[in-house]
Amino acid sequence: MTKSAAKVVGVLERAGGFASAQELHQLMSSQGERIGLTSVYRALQELLKENAVDLLHRHDGEAIYRICGDGHHHHLVCKDCGRTVEISGAAIEKWATSVSNEHGFRNVDHSVELFGICSQCYGKELERK
Repeated sequence: MTKSAAKVVGVLERAGGFASAQELHQLMSSQGERIGLTSVYRALQELLKENAVDLLHRHDGEAIYRICGDGHHHHLVCKDCGRTVEISGAAIEKWATSVSNEHGFRNVDHSVELFGICSQCYGKELERK
């Protein structure tokens, strides 16, 4: 692992959740770290290849990253607050295998993110009405 990747891992651990490359760069800069945004992106790509970080896209399409959980999983993401829950998906895995085999594909990877409003945000929304 490169020095830049190790530094990004440290910032992601302290962030405690998902963060964009720009947010990570800002955090690192505010902590006196001298690293360019391009280096942050390169480090994140290295960490993705090593399966050390999860990659999600916010509902607006922005890529966000966090330290990877154990094993293959999917995510539920709140469109309001960004709260993210790791979920398993046996039905998704079975479907992905079936569709891949049906079309003659091998070594298939996939990522599933479900976006909605979490119960806390939904409750706040109801209170405002």
